[in-house]
Amino acid sequence: MRANRHLTTTIPLALSIVLVPLTIAMAFWWTGEDVDQGLSQKIFYFHVPIALTSYIAFGFGAFGAAMYLWKRTEAWDMRSYVGVHSGTIFGTLVLITGPLWAKASWGVWWNWGDRQLNVFLILFLYYCAYFMLRFSLDEGERRRSASAIFALLGVGLIPMSFLAVRVAETLIHPTVFNSSGAAMPGSFLLTFLVGMAGMLSLMVLLISVELRGKRAAARVLQLQRVARGEDA
Repeated sequence: MRANRHLTTTIPLALSIVLVPLTIAMAFWWTGEDVDQGLSQKIFYFHVPIALTSYIAFGFGAFGAAMYLWKRTEAWDMRSYVGVHSGTIFGTLVLITGPLWAKASWGVWWNWGDRQLNVFLILFLYYCAYFMLRFSLDEGERRRSASAIFALLGVGLIPMSFLAVRVAETLIHPTVFNSSGAAMPGSFLLTFLVGMAGMLSLMVLLISVELRGKRAAARVLQLQRVARGEDA
């Protein structure tokens, strides 16, 4: 069991150390510059993988919430919490890299008329509110159940945010993947895929490390309760 837990951090750590710097190298020294956007297009290889990873992290949190409501075990509540937490971390990076890209390429930090931007902001703020709800309640079944229901209800915003790109078809969020494939050169696509793998590895690493920390904290708390005679 300990060996398996060790691998859940070692493997994604190794992949992150290799893939994230490799993405940087490929983006700036291997792929050519975009004809329309020039150097600012390089943010694409980080911004889009980060955004997709945030969706996956939120989805993992919602899955953990559903499993908690079914199994009623603290382990699934912990996984749900960590998934949402990781999603907000990557969501913050989305809201940092996105405006930087928009300002460099189109001269605006934010376009309130862009549906995808607004839906993602709503998704991000919704899951930020998750922590306000969770920590406003005392530790116990009520907190875990309320948090799980809240996390599960928010999952509907994920496909809305993802599909908003195709519905809006704006300049700031053009559709680069369609039924015909990727609307980009092969070197651009390969760099994107490496960046996506790097961000996913980083997400798995963050989730694994935080879960290990929370399990350790839970064991310490349990030992303290036993020492005080609160548990049999």
